[in-house]
Amino acid sequence: MSELRWHPLLREWVSVAAARQNRPQMPRDYCPFCPGSGKVPDHYDTFLYPNDFTAFSPDNAPFADTPGIFAATGSRGFCDVVLYHPDHNLLPSAMTAEHWAKVVATWRDRTVQLFATPEVAFVQIFENAGEAIGVTMPHPHGQIYSLPMVPPLLERELESARLHLESHSECLYCRLLTEELKAEKRVVLRSGNFAAFVPFHAKWPGEIQIYPNRHVGSLPDLTLSECEDLARIIRAIRMKYDNLWGFPIPLMMMVRQRPAQGVHPYFHFHVEFFPIQRSRDKIKYLAGMESGTGLFLNDTVAEEKAAELRETVPQSVD
Repeated sequence: MSELRWHPLLREWVSVAAARQNRPQMPRDYCPFCPGSGKVPDHYDTFLYPNDFTAFSPDNAPFADTPGIFAATGSRGFCDVVLYHPDHNLLPSAMTAEHWAKVVATWRDRTVQLFATPEVAFVQIFENAGEAIGVTMPHPHGQIYSLPMVPPLLERELESARLHLESHSECLYCRLLTEELKAEKRVVLRSGNFAAFVPFHAKWPGEIQIYPNRHVGSLPDLTLSECEDLARIIRAIRMKYDNLWGFPIPLMMMVRQRPAQGVHPYFHFHVEFFPIQRSRDKIKYLAGMESGTGLFLNDTVAEEKAAELRETVPQSVD
C-alpha cells in the first residue's frame, strides 16, 4: 500500500508506504550502488538511481487534495537516489569541490525535469548521513523526493515569507541573512556568493544554514559560477562537521527550493544541515517533548556552536 491519508486534527497529509518496511540492511560484502553490481553503470561520476522502496511513484494513483475524516488519496510522484560517487567508502566530506559540483549539477538537472512535470508540486533534495539517522546504505548518496503537494513544514515557511513580503516589502530570508551578517557572531563561513551561519533560532545542535547572497528561488536560478561556489561551501561545511570531533557526525542535509508550480517571489533558496550529535559522546533524540508538542529543546547555544564550528578547519572554502 502506498497512499496519503488526511490528518484532520493537524490538517496535513501523512504518507503511508508499507513497502518501505522491506528495505534491507545491506550486507557489508555487497552494495547495489557500487560499479560491477549489475544495478548501476560500471563507470559513473554521479548517477540517478530510482528508489527500490519508494513512497511516491509515477505508477501510484493521482493526488486529489480533498480532506475528510478518513480521506485518502494517491501518492503519485518520484523518489530518486542520487549516487554521489562510485567509491563505496568515500565520505562526502572527502569528496573534492569539483566532484561536489557534479552532485550539484545532478540536483539542478533533475530539478529542471521535475519542475516541468505538472503533477509535481514540490521537490525535496536531502541526504541522511550516519547509522544513528537510520541509514541502511553506507555508500555516499542522497535522495530527491518529488511530491504531489507542498509538505506542511514548507507550507508554514512559505506563508511566513509571503506575509513578511506583503507587510514589509522585503524578502524575509534576505532580512535574516542581512541581520546575521551584521551580528557576525553566528557566521561560520563565507564564500564569494554564499554565507553559512548557525541561525539564532536553531533547533538542532550545530544546525547550519547556507544562504546565497543573491535572491534566487531554486537551483536552476543559480549561475554556473554560483553552483560551483555552492559546491565549495557545502564541501567545507561537511569537512567542518567531520573534523569537529574527529569522526563523521550523523546529520541530515536539506536543499530548500521554491514549490515546483506557481510563482513564489518571497522564497529564497537555501541549504540546511541538521546534525544530531550534541556533544562528542551524546546524540540528540526527538523524544516526548519534541514529538508530542512540536516544541524543540536545543541543548546547545547557537553562538557557542558557531564559534566552535568557525574555529574548526577548514576556515575557508579554498
